[in-house]
Amino acid sequence: MADTAALASERPSLPREASAHLKVLRPKDGEEIELFDGRGASRVYRWSQADGALSAASAPARLPRPAPLVLFACVTKGSRWDWTIEKATELGATRIVPVISERTIVRLPRGERAAKRERWTRIAEDAARQSDAAWIPEVVEPVDFADSLAMVAETDCYAGALTDPPPEPLLAALARRDAASGRPLALYVGPEGDFTPDELAALLKVATPADFGPTVLRAETAAIFALSVLAASRHASLAPRSKV
Repeated sequence: MADTAALASERPSLPREASAHLKVLRPKDGEEIELFDGRGASRVYRWSQADGALSAASAPARLPRPAPLVLFACVTKGSRWDWTIEKATELGATRIVPVISERTIVRLPRGERAAKRERWTRIAEDAARQSDAAWIPEVVEPVDFADSLAMVAETDCYAGALTDPPPEPLLAALARRDAASGRPLALYVGPEGDFTPDELAALLKVATPADFGPTVLRAETAAIFALSVLAASRHASLAPRSKV
């Protein structure tokens, strides 16, 4: 990954993280390396073993911004949340909204939330680099559950929820979505202890309940399962295109 300005250079200077990643790759002399800025721009360079530098092998290219795919997820413990961010990035989430609900085990004081966002953004950047993703998702500063509802209301959001009568399966709910609405596609996953009754009632005023399958899933598993369904549905609607 490189700064956008660096991709205009014939011989770019790489930031520390990208330089470290390049060393791990151990490129051979003349090997082509594609750099990207996480915002759709990329360029192919050629590695010179003699001077330990990259030189441009193509003109800069730009991929279009993907259709929005938003993940609202209550923060889980430790490495499970890091894993969620990593896999959500690989699956093409464009925005990740960490949520603190009443039953969320992880409590984040407001003064610590900006620092957490920075750390989680780095995890998303690493995941994008490993998965050859041209766009890095926006990781939002953690929000309280009540504050997330206004954001949900701006999307077509599907929430993993137990209702009476039971909701229809996620894929079936997606099939009835009006894709012409122009609203971002979104997913909402609750905490390990599930939503409180009051939270669920408030959420279902702005989101559609959906069944995530016959088994009880961990919060992080539910997020990745549902993202996979949404991503697969979105991918199936796209016309094939050649890789740039």
